[in-house]
Amino acid sequence: MPLTQAESVIKNIIREIGQECAAHGEIVSETLVAFMVKAVVLDPSNGFNMDRTLMKSDVQKLVKLCVARLLDNKNPSLDTIKMQVYFDMNYTSREEFLEEHHRVLESRLGSVSREITDNRACAREELESLYRKIVSYVLLRSGLGSPTDIKIVREATAALQSVFPHSELGTFLTLTKKDKERQLKELTMIVTGIRLFNRDCGKGGEGIDDLPAILHEAIPATTQHIDSQLQIAQDQVYRYTAILEKVTKNPLMSKELEPYMLKEALYNVRQYEIFLQIILSDIITCAQEVEIMIKQLGAQLELLKSTVKSRTAIPTSQVFPIFISLANLWTSFQDETVLISVLSSLTSHLEPFLGAHELLFPDRIMQGLLDDVTVKTDVCRIKEHMEDRVRLTDFKKLEWLFPETTANFEKLLIQYRGFCGYTFATTDGLLLPGNPTIGILKYKEKYYTFSTREAAYSFAENPEYYIGLIKEKAKKNAELIQLLELHQQFETLVPYSQVRDVDKHYIKPITKCESSTQTDTHILPPTIVRAYEWNEWELRRKAIKLANLRQKITHSVQTDLSHMRRENCSQVYPLKDASTQSNREGSTRVPKPQIYIAGLRGGRSKTTHAVKVNLTRAVDET
Repeated sequence: MPLTQAESVIKNIIREIGQECAAHGEIVSETLVAFMVKAVVLDPSNGFNMDRTLMKSDVQKLVKLCVARLLDNKNPSLDTIKMQVYFDMNYTSREEFLEEHHRVLESRLGSVSREITDNRACAREELESLYRKIVSYVLLRSGLGSPTDIKIVREATAALQSVFPHSELGTFLTLTKKDKERQLKELTMIVTGIRLFNRDCGKGGEGIDDLPAILHEAIPATTQHIDSQLQIAQDQVYRYTAILEKVTKNPLMSKELEPYMLKEALYNVRQYEIFLQIILSDIITCAQEVEIMIKQLGAQLELLKSTVKSRTAIPTSQVFPIFISLANLWTSFQDETVLISVLSSLTSHLEPFLGAHELLFPDRIMQGLLDDVTVKTDVCRIKEHMEDRVRLTDFKKLEWLFPETTANFEKLLIQYRGFCGYTFATTDGLLLPGNPTIGILKYKEKYYTFSTREAAYSFAENPEYYIGLIKEKAKKNAELIQLLELHQQFETLVPYSQVRDVDKHYIKPITKCESSTQTDTHILPPTIVRAYEWNEWELRRKAIKLANLRQKITHSVQTDLSHMRRENCSQVYPLKDASTQSNREGSTRVPKPQIYIAGLRGGRSKTTHAVKVNLTRAVDET
């Protein structure tokens, strides 16, 4: 079947179921009907096959079963589903609520803001009307009094005129639309700060409620009411749990107590307890924020008083930021007031979903069931097994977490909302709180706690088997899907509020252990530049070498402007004496032959007589 056709069929089924319930005097929302349709289809006892297309007879059967369940006013299971749907549709986290609240306020002020920013006033009467609209906008945005009360309007007008006189309207009209909106918001905060300061000084503050005092009284009252409701719910939980424990030990009692739907009643009160704890946690956060803001408000007012004192003229750069801080603080007080009111209203609207308990379990029946039964609180059950801890030596393949070895032990997201999965699977739906000190089992990146060490050992032998049993049990009781947070296993039934926050608050454990690390000396490949030179003088030498100054002429020039204003000099290389050294011949010091012959030229006689004379010196004389 195509997707669009399937959606059309489902919408028709939901519409038909709603009309049938309305005909019997029961008005149900489409969200509740859609949840019930999926719950009925999931229940294997109803015989619907998820893999084949629904026939006409299947549709008729589905409508009949849904209508019968929606009209069963004495069924705690239906009350639990209604409670879950109501809470899911009306509760949001603190951040989302404040964001949505501010968005709604902005949308309500949109039309007033447009009347001012789109105004093209020229005449005097038009300018006067525009100024009155600005005053109304300031009052509406600040929430400090009604714009129809003449006293409040006069006070706000006087405060606005001190920072934004009529003469500034002309400049204001020349601004762009965005600049006008920005200036309107800034004027609102400054005027709000001025009125709050005047109220503190006893010179104004008409129509301004004392929000710190109101919150100081409202938060303890709301907390006390929720605490009392929580105590009543927990007492019921402990009694139902004790009776169901007695039934598990005596199987014959299960047939007798089957009409009373004890387990469904336990799920109903457990779900109510969980919702109250969520609301109470938000109110405690509000109380902490209010306490901080009251101190900040007092500090800002004291700072403003010391800045103003008795001076008549003060620079705007000094006081405007303080006025804006006061306005922001007061806006936070208003947010906390609205949030407390919404949480208180949500708490009161959850109480009607507990109506089946008084019908099914009046006091006389409860007293009979509690004979010979010891009622234990969750704290007592945990204390009984504080010393029974899992021994790591018994498990080689599974990982167990303990408080002393895990940094964020308290923040882990425990499966089944902290209840013992083994007890729930083996006792056909009994909810007992898990004891984290026994040890938290980490299995496929999920964390499980158990009520006893024996339960932990049994679950660890075959986790998949017990996880499957829990899933099958949830198919029969659809309220368990949200109660035990099984949305990952039933993706079609994930609440809208949790679709937006998938894995948002998932925290992984940080296991403590002794370990050492070794860092590589050279992680990256070497990038050594061989031509790098750190020595400045070596760089100068290379620069001179590159410039080759020996072959250049250095000039110095003087102009009319520089003449006689500074000393000029040029650097030259002066001439220097230079000599060369050449080779010379060398010989050994041997006596030079000196032999003379006399008479070769002839003489007076015709006969030539030659005389040979050897004058060579002896060797030892040289």
